[in-house]
Amino acid sequence: MKRSVFLVIFFAFGFLMTMAQDYSRYVDPRIGSEGLGRTFPGPCMPYGMAKPGPDAVSMPNAGWAPMPEPVKGFSQMHVSGTGGGQKYGNILIQPFLDAGDIIQKRVDEKIALGYYACTFENGIRTEITASERCAFYRLDYGRKQKGKLLIDVATFLGIDTIPDKRETQQYVDSYVTCDGKYAVSGWSTVRGGWNNGGPYTVYFYLQSDVPLSNCDTPLSNSDVPLANGEAPLYNKVKESKTRLDVAFSKSTVNLKIGISHISIAQARRNIPACGFDAQLKNVRKTWNGKLGKIEISGTEKQKRMFYTALYHTMLMPVDKSGENPHFSATPYYDDYYAIWDTYRTSMPLLTLIEEPQQRDMVNSLLNIYKHDGYMPDARSGNWNGRTQGGSNADIVIADAFAKGMKGIDYELALKAMIKDAEVPPTDDDGFVGSVPEEKHGRGGLMEYNTLGYIPYGIDRAGNRTVEYSYDDWCIAQVAKGLGYPELYDKYMKRSHNWRNLWRSDYEWQGMKGFIMPRDADGRWLDSVPWGKSKVYHPVIPYHPDTKVAPWYLPWWSTFFYEALSAEYSLSIPHDVPGLIEACGGKDAFIRRLDTFFANGHFNVANEPSFMTPYLYHWVERPDLSIQRIQQIVNDNYDDSPGGLPGNDDGGAMSSWLVFNMLGFYPIAGQNLYIVGSPMIPEYTIHLSNGKDLKVVRE
Repeated sequence: MKRSVFLVIFFAFGFLMTMAQDYSRYVDPRIGSEGLGRTFPGPCMPYGMAKPGPDAVSMPNAGWAPMPEPVKGFSQMHVSGTGGGQKYGNILIQPFLDAGDIIQKRVDEKIALGYYACTFENGIRTEITASERCAFYRLDYGRKQKGKLLIDVATFLGIDTIPDKRETQQYVDSYVTCDGKYAVSGWSTVRGGWNNGGPYTVYFYLQSDVPLSNCDTPLSNSDVPLANGEAPLYNKVKESKTRLDVAFSKSTVNLKIGISHISIAQARRNIPACGFDAQLKNVRKTWNGKLGKIEISGTEKQKRMFYTALYHTMLMPVDKSGENPHFSATPYYDDYYAIWDTYRTSMPLLTLIEEPQQRDMVNSLLNIYKHDGYMPDARSGNWNGRTQGGSNADIVIADAFAKGMKGIDYELALKAMIKDAEVPPTDDDGFVGSVPEEKHGRGGLMEYNTLGYIPYGIDRAGNRTVEYSYDDWCIAQVAKGLGYPELYDKYMKRSHNWRNLWRSDYEWQGMKGFIMPRDADGRWLDSVPWGKSKVYHPVIPYHPDTKVAPWYLPWWSTFFYEALSAEYSLSIPHDVPGLIEACGGKDAFIRRLDTFFANGHFNVANEPSFMTPYLYHWVERPDLSIQRIQQIVNDNYDDSPGGLPGNDDGGAMSSWLVFNMLGFYPIAGQNLYIVGSPMIPEYTIHLSNGKDLKVVRE
C-alpha cells in the first residue's frame, strides 16, 4: 500500500525572522572535516576570500588535519571540501620560541563558527578569526618573553619535489620585507594546482600591535627545517627574500593580515579597523543573518547537521569583486570548484535564500566569458579550469532564466552558451599541465556535433555525451524564451543525443538498456583496449560497473568520469519520460530502480547520483523516493567530524542534505521542484522574493 505524504504549506509576505535567535551556535565546522568530507574548519565570512587556518605537514586540501598531525604554520587562503590536487595555502606564519621548534604538535584545539584556537606543545596559543579579506591572530607566548614569528611567503599546499607535476602547485617567486616597526609586507606567486591554472599572486600586509625587532634579517633556505625532508624550493630565486623571522617584546601579540590579488596597498586597505573580539562578534552576527533565512524545528542533532550544512554552502565560490588582476569588471566570483558539483543543489539553494548573491555569481560567469572567452566549469586562482564533463555554466544560466531571475543579460548569456556548444576550445595557454579542452568549453565537440555522440577513445566520452545533451536542452529553453525558434529546434534535436549511446539490447543484472561505449564507426564495444602494444592488442570487457582504466590512461580519461554507466544511464533530467520508455515502461523502471539500489550502485558520495532516488516520482511512487532518501540520509550523514559521505565539493554534498531534510529537491535548469517528505517537524524559509514559505509535517 502506498504511503501518503501530508504537508501543510503556508505562504506569507514579509521577513519575520527573529534575530534574537542564535542560529550560529548550531554550526560545528568540524562536521565533515575528517574522512572524505575535507571541509575547511577555520574561520571565514560568507563567500570570504580570507580562510586562515593551520596547515598540517601532510598538506591536505583544506590545510587542517586532526591531532596529532604536526602543524607547519597558519596560512591565509584555503578551499573547502575539494578532491584532487591542492590549491592555496599562501602566506604562512608560525609563532615559535626557538629555531628548532617551528614544526609543532597541538595539545589542545577549539573550533567554532568564526573562531579557531590551538595550543602547541611549547605552550604557544594561537587564536584566529577573519573578515572578508583579512585574517586576525591573537598570539600568546605564555610566560616566555620575546616570542618569535616566522613569515614564510614561499610555501603553499601541494609542494612536490617533481617539477611541473600535474595538479600540483609550483613556486614562481616571492618577496617579504619590513614596513616600519609595526608591519611586514610582501607577495607570493604560485601556479598550477588542481585546475592546472596560470600564475596567481597573493599580496599581503601584516600589522602588529607590538613593535617588531630583528626584522631586517631574512632567513636563508637552510635556517628553517622543512617537513618530511623536503628539498628547498628556492634555488631558482636565491636573490628573493622568501622567509623572515621577527621577534616581539611582549608575550601577547595581535596581528592582522590583509590579503589581495591586486597589490600590497590594496591588501592594507582590506584590513578592518576593529580588533579581534569585535571582528569575532561581527563574523558571528553576519553568519547568523544568513543562517536565519531558514528556521527549523527538530532535535539538537538535526539542527547541528542542518545549519552546518547551510554554512558549508556559503563558503565557496568566493566573492573576489575588485580582486581580479586580469580585468576589473564586477561582480567577480572565483573558486567555482566546480560547477559540475554545485549546479545541482548548491546554486538552486542560494537562488531561494541568497538571490542577490546568486545573481552576482551568474553575472560573474558572464564577465569571465566577456574577458576570457568562455564561461568556466571550474575556476580557481583567477584562471579557468578544469572541466569535468559538460559546460555546466549553461545549466546555471538556464536555472536563473527558468526561475525569472532579474538583472541578467540573457541575450549575452545565450551567446556564451552557444559558444560552448559550437566552438571547440583550442587556445592552449601554454601553462604546464594545462589542456585546452579541460580549461573550459566542450572537449570532443566536433565529434559530438557530427556523429551525435562522442566515440570511445576521447576522454570522458560517456558522461560528456550525456551532459552535453542536457546542456543543449538548457540552451534550447533559453533560446525559446528569448524568441529564437530556430535555435530552439536545433538544440532540442541535439538534446536527444544521449540516445545515440543508449544500447537498448544490453542486459545486465536484470536491467536492460545502458549508456555504453561506441566507436566512431558506430560499433558497440563489448570490450575496450587495454594496451598500446603494436604486437599485442589486449582488451577487457566493459560492463555498466566498469571503473578501472587501462594502465596507460589516467582516471580522468576513462569513458565515465567519477561515476559508472549504471549511474549515468539514469541521469537524464530533461527527458525522464523518454528514459522510462527506453527502460521498458513504468513497471520495468520501478524494478530497475529497485535493483539499482539493492545492488549498491547508488553512490551517495558523488553528484551524478543526487537525483536518482527521486526518479520514483515519475512512475507515481513518491513513497519509494521518500523511503530511499530517508535511508540514505540516516545511513550516511551525521553530526560527527566524519559526518559527510564524500567530498563536500564547495557545499554540494551539504546542500543536498539541506534539501532532503526540508523534503523537496530542485531539478537544476528547470523551474521544477520534486516534493518528498520533510525529515524535520516544521520549518520556515524566508525567500529572497520577500515571502515566507512555512511547512508543517503532519
